[in-house]
Amino acid sequence: MGIASKRAILADAGESEAFLGVTASARGFTWRERLTGQGHALAAAISQRHGLPDLLGRVLAARGVALDDVETFLDPSLKALMPDPSVLRDMDRTAARIAEAIVKGERVAIFGDYDVDGACSSALMARYFKSHGLSARIYIPDRLFEGYGPNVQAIEGLIKDGAQLIVTVDCGTTSFEPLAHATKLGADVLVIDHHQSDETLPDVVAVVNPNRQDDVCGQGHLCAAGVVFLVLVAVTRELRRRGHYAQGTTEPALLELLDLVALATVCDVVPLVGLNRAYVTKGLQVMRQRRNLGLRALFDAAGLDQAPTPYHLGYILGPRINAGGRIGDSALGARLLSLDDGAEAQRIAETLDRLNRERKAIETETLQEAMAEAERCVEEQPDLPVIVLGAENWHKGIVGLVASRLTERFHRPSCVISWTRDGGDGAVTGTGSLRSVAGVDIGRAVRAATASGLLLKGGGHAMAAGLTVAQDNLEALRTFFMDELAKGAKQARETAGLDHDGALTPQSANDQILALIERAGPYGQGNPQPRFAFPAHRVKFAKVVGDAHVRAIIEAGDGSRLDCIAFRAVGQPLGDLLLEANGGFPIHVSGHLRRDTWGGRNRIELMIEDAADPRKQS
Repeated sequence: MGIASKRAILADAGESEAFLGVTASARGFTWRERLTGQGHALAAAISQRHGLPDLLGRVLAARGVALDDVETFLDPSLKALMPDPSVLRDMDRTAARIAEAIVKGERVAIFGDYDVDGACSSALMARYFKSHGLSARIYIPDRLFEGYGPNVQAIEGLIKDGAQLIVTVDCGTTSFEPLAHATKLGADVLVIDHHQSDETLPDVVAVVNPNRQDDVCGQGHLCAAGVVFLVLVAVTRELRRRGHYAQGTTEPALLELLDLVALATVCDVVPLVGLNRAYVTKGLQVMRQRRNLGLRALFDAAGLDQAPTPYHLGYILGPRINAGGRIGDSALGARLLSLDDGAEAQRIAETLDRLNRERKAIETETLQEAMAEAERCVEEQPDLPVIVLGAENWHKGIVGLVASRLTERFHRPSCVISWTRDGGDGAVTGTGSLRSVAGVDIGRAVRAATASGLLLKGGGHAMAAGLTVAQDNLEALRTFFMDELAKGAKQARETAGLDHDGALTPQSANDQILALIERAGPYGQGNPQPRFAFPAHRVKFAKVVGDAHVRAIIEAGDGSRLDCIAFRAVGQPLGDLLLEANGGFPIHVSGHLRRDTWGGRNRIELMIEDAADPRKQS
């Protein structure tokens, strides 16, 4: 099929013509122009009304920013974007119960999750209680032995230790039995969460969750730490109403906690829209002051000697905090972020840095096995709607990372399971993580499988979920997922594409254009990093660096050059094309620009996301 024929198919499907004519990139994508249709008129209107350069107008219009919302988008503030916390269901009840615990000096336990969001949420609560003179105990379940969320044994232990109030953060919405047991034993329970739920909620004092079905506050995009921060605002207001601070107690400096909220927001990959934009923007400002001793120690352990950006949060800090839960002590992250002892912070940060290196090695080995198996599955069944793999030797702590890589490579949902053989009756159960693609709600499918009895436990979001399954149910589960996800997965693959904000040359990729791009940040889920193509550039240099990356230099016809890096590209079609084109034929290169100041350098480089051979677009 020729390029013209493919363009006709795109037109018949109601899509714009392929950008630069690319219908089959190295990663299997069709390239598209992000700004289409009426977007061009909106871009012009944004530039004219607000006096902005054309490029910035195009970036804003392509992300759906309304003409009247431009100023708030470019300068997101808590004042403009934070709702009254009371719009969330059960918020006032929760604030009153926490305020009561503070006034009475009750024993409080915080039950969190073992990921970054859970660690940050736990540290936020602990720091808040500490500012009011209470030493709340943080409990993070062991990822490998206890799994996600509250369990009866842990709850009993907290209550036996004297807990009168248990606050679950980033978990608890579906923990019916353990939380009912807590109530039976006489403890009050508050759930602060953001995971999707069914109509039934646990029998506790209150559940603050913008994603519970009867909550219409419109804040479902918040991560757990974002919800916790709203709770703390509400509690402070309640304590102020009760006259607590009039008695000499100092009000907590809530804004100083935004560094933890920003870290969780970026690492939990929630949409950077609305209040989340203010959280990250203001949180990064706080983080640059390096007040949190745990974060400061983690910066130093990672060798991060520059002002942190969302990239550093997601790819440098986040993986290290997660490493404790994946292959070490699940509580290390929360402990690091909540303590005020510099020496202890340094010790934990160095431990997490070491665990992260070990995690990388385990992940590499597992990924090689999983990728080979997935390639066989897709080769045998090209329309396979979901990849479901498992093995006994795969580490429970890294199955989510492997699922992410499979989904990225094959453009379809993936489920990766670690099997464990029970010592008693020899039964085999699996702990699995799932990752999805846009338009395919994997969380709904997992909840449906749980309701049908196929899973022992399961839950999550549209894009990521977790499950526990008996091996005897594996084939039935695989069939269930295929039936549930077939239509959405097929449509997602057929429409898979990379959106572009324009085309550049190395000469135009300068400080001025990067400054314009940065004005529309922070970027992430829901506000994608601007992606630019560099058409028909020659690869003047390309080599493998580390075990999995390709570093390159591309050159335009005018002789201008740009440094580039393609992460995890070795052994993949993208890496193969870059190395093949080295010193030879011109190719189209696609990616986003970033400022590299590592080690005192100050240069702009391209993070390559895709490439295409112009000769093969047919």
